[in-house]
Amino acid sequence: MAAIFRGLDAEAYDRQYNDRELLNRIFQYFSPYRRQWFIIILCAVYQSIAGAGAPILIAEGVNIMADNGDPTLIPYLIFAVFFLGTSNWGINWVRRRNTSEVLQDVILNIRGDAFAAAAQQDLSFYDKFSSGRIVSRITSDTTDFSQVVELSTDIFNQVTTALILIIYLFTIEVRLTLTVLSISPILVIAALGFRRLARRVTRQASRAIGEVNKAVQEVVTGIGVAKNFRQEATIYNDFTAVNQQVYGINVRRGFVMANIFPTLSILSGFATAALVYFGGLSAAISLITISAWYLFVATIDRFWFPVINISSFWSQFQAGLAAIERVFALMDTEPTVKQTASNPVPPLKGKISFQNIAFRYTEQEQILTNFSLDIPAGETIAIVGHTGAGKSSLIRLVARFYEFQAGQLFIDDHDIRTFDLAAYRQQLGIVSQVPFLFDGTIADNIRYGQPDITDDAILAMARRIGNGEWLDTLPQGLNSHVGERGSRLSMGQRQLVALIRVLVQKPSIFILDEATASIDPFTESQIQEALDLIMKQTTAIVIAHRLSTVRAADRIIVLSQGDIIEQGNHDQLMAQAGHYANLYDTYFRHQSLSYINSKGWEQTAVSPPPPSP
Repeated sequence: MAAIFRGLDAEAYDRQYNDRELLNRIFQYFSPYRRQWFIIILCAVYQSIAGAGAPILIAEGVNIMADNGDPTLIPYLIFAVFFLGTSNWGINWVRRRNTSEVLQDVILNIRGDAFAAAAQQDLSFYDKFSSGRIVSRITSDTTDFSQVVELSTDIFNQVTTALILIIYLFTIEVRLTLTVLSISPILVIAALGFRRLARRVTRQASRAIGEVNKAVQEVVTGIGVAKNFRQEATIYNDFTAVNQQVYGINVRRGFVMANIFPTLSILSGFATAALVYFGGLSAAISLITISAWYLFVATIDRFWFPVINISSFWSQFQAGLAAIERVFALMDTEPTVKQTASNPVPPLKGKISFQNIAFRYTEQEQILTNFSLDIPAGETIAIVGHTGAGKSSLIRLVARFYEFQAGQLFIDDHDIRTFDLAAYRQQLGIVSQVPFLFDGTIADNIRYGQPDITDDAILAMARRIGNGEWLDTLPQGLNSHVGERGSRLSMGQRQLVALIRVLVQKPSIFILDEATASIDPFTESQIQEALDLIMKQTTAIVIAHRLSTVRAADRIIVLSQGDIIEQGNHDQLMAQAGHYANLYDTYFRHQSLSYINSKGWEQTAVSPPPPSP
């Protein structure tokens, strides 16, 4: 059994709320729809009266015939039963339509808030937690909750019906009715016994669905790698294992939920049998009339049905609370990046100052210790160093994607923690190591950061790079579809689109994590053109993997284990014959052996190019 639940532990940001906290929060979402809920409640009350009225009218008809009452009332009773039944259909339609509208509006708002909370999380949050599981909370858990809420409107009918019937039972026989009320708590206690179990298995089922979403997302995202290594069977087997785990958990959950109603029905059956027996004895010794005893037995069966529904619903309601609890936990997760203020951001010049910064991803992974660096406005710096030196950490801190633990970071002499983050990031231009493109056209992706830019402006900007020759290789130019994640374009073309996307944004600070993919010299020269256009008008921080970018930088920062060990331009650092020279020999020298530039002449990167004719 333990194997079924392996890997289904709660996330670190999960928390448990008590029922009152959850209900108060849920009511906040439903409170704007008071008018619709008033209509729903009126309809539910009418349905309850109709549901309880039919057996009462039938019982009264039987009572009339048993006691030789007025037979002319029978047709009226029959008509009343018919009217209650037919009108109930129309009222039910009104109730369900209003319920559906309100519920979908509420779920729309909850999902919107949950998505907004997920979008506001820092990148460190997604380093720790699977995006597939997060998606499951926003989609599957909200759906489970909506189903329980819809069921709750039916339960309101059952509560009202039970109240009406118990009042009617008092009119028939007080002592037997009191006996019924004394037995009812047994059903409630039995239902409460399922409460924690239902909530626990629902949490496990929700986590299991999250595991499925995670597995599917990973497989779909990495399908190209799986096919390259011919691992289709492996990923199928991995998914089958997860799928079987979910199957086992849902079977267990179904077993728990399916046993609630039968258990309560059995208990109510024993209660009814006892009432029939003792009621029969009372009728035999003339303590109650036989007709009253018959009416009581006929009505008590109608009474138990809503009582059982109400009792069993409590466990199902707990399942709904378990689902919404996971959603609220996502909403309540505090970002680790915290601003001390939200001041407007003036047009930035791009001066950056790290002062005694300490940064770590985890307690065991210290990256920067007492790190300081000043970058004047307009300067282009290239950051080089071995893997793990802290290169990416620096640009993540400038972008405010991660929180540093000590020190200060100033932008134009303003504490970065005092900025309105959205306004600040509007003045950043960031190109990641693997440029991400959204499914759509090239033009759509370029205008992603500047939605109002025209196609003519985009085309003019694109033509500034290599005279637009890269566009001519595409079937429909700017209107060419890039495919999912840019799969229809080469890596170089993706980089060009990402760079032009930043270029039209006109950022004050440009951040580039260059890709390490092999790119042909012609494409590299076009990429360098785009970089030159951006760097002319901005402060630039580049994690450099290409020699052309390193040589073009105003200053090269050499990092080792989070410390600056060398800095200067290319020639200065080569003359020192230190760490940078070793890096150059290891990573860059092969790029200089046979470099063909866009003009078609051959050069070595360590010597200046021949003059243009």
